[in-house]
Amino acid sequence: MNTYQKKLKPNPGIETMVAYQGGKPIEEVKRELGISDIIKLASNENPLGPSPLALQAITKNSKHVNFYPDGNAYYLKADLAKHLGVNEDYLILTNGSNEVLTLVGETYLGPGDEVIYSEGAFVVYEHVAQVSGATSVVVPMQNDTHHLPSIAAAITDKTKVIFIANPNNPTGTMVTATDTAHFMAQVPEDVLVVFDEAYYEYVTRSDYPQTLPYVMEERNFIITRTFSKIYGLAGLRVGYGIAKPSLIATMNPVRQPFNCNLIGQAAARAALQDTDYVEKSRELNAAGKMYLYSEFDRLGLRYIKTEGNFIMVFVNQSGEDFANAMMKEGVIVRQMGSYGYNNAIRVTIGKQEDNERFIEVLTQLIGSNSQLKTN
Repeated sequence: MNTYQKKLKPNPGIETMVAYQGGKPIEEVKRELGISDIIKLASNENPLGPSPLALQAITKNSKHVNFYPDGNAYYLKADLAKHLGVNEDYLILTNGSNEVLTLVGETYLGPGDEVIYSEGAFVVYEHVAQVSGATSVVVPMQNDTHHLPSIAAAITDKTKVIFIANPNNPTGTMVTATDTAHFMAQVPEDVLVVFDEAYYEYVTRSDYPQTLPYVMEERNFIITRTFSKIYGLAGLRVGYGIAKPSLIATMNPVRQPFNCNLIGQAAARAALQDTDYVEKSRELNAAGKMYLYSEFDRLGLRYIKTEGNFIMVFVNQSGEDFANAMMKEGVIVRQMGSYGYNNAIRVTIGKQEDNERFIEVLTQLIGSNSQLKTN
């Protein structure tokens, strides 16, 4: 046999992986369906676009893209440290907060280790476990929320990492400060807890846990955050992790050089200073949330109240079919079958005109389907 015909096998766990599927880009839908009037409410992007200050920084720094970025993101790290009230050695800058998750896997996980996360949580946690060869321990949610007592009960001497998205994507639910305190009291010292807080800035509830003290207590605890959501810089891929210096120092050599691009660093610094823009984004989200709640109530649809900039709503039929039908009407939303919610869609809270168009199409599709019944 020709030796070149022998199969090159990937690492264990890779062959069973399913590639991450984000919300379809507008341009792709235009090409596929031949329609031009399209709104995208599928990827939890800020409908206001980037901060005006960030746009100025992008323009100013665009003429320098022939140079590599600062691999240590010195100035952005300094600004973030001041913003958070921590020393700079508590921070790692990444290509979106998603890279913090993959760095955790590459740095700390291997065959024989166990990773705990909730069923219905962010799908990348499963990917991290599969790539590293670790074993996934998937804990059922209760009331569409992480059930921290069950997660604590699942810890064994093989547990290495626990992932908790708070607020959770795609359900939008959160665990409370009290629940988190009880949970952390049960976690062994040698287990790494990762709180994924991509939607941190959107939370309005007073009982949301402030997790920075767990980092400052020198616990094995990592917080992940991003400039992709409320700061409106998803296309520039800037995220960061907050952890005790020894964890940061261990992950830093694993991080790819120049992973945080030049324009992204400049835009993130500017966006961090634009507090008026952040507040405007938060207010728009709160108003849109209330509008969509009232419309879902009017239509008799079950939904999950959210602490993010998205809402999961149940349509009592194939969410994939329903999302496809909406796309043909020029409204891109996300089906939730890949998260185990086969009869649900997730919609990003947009500008008021976008929310109204979504409701118009949603109402139209419900009315045209005589088989649809509310949950």
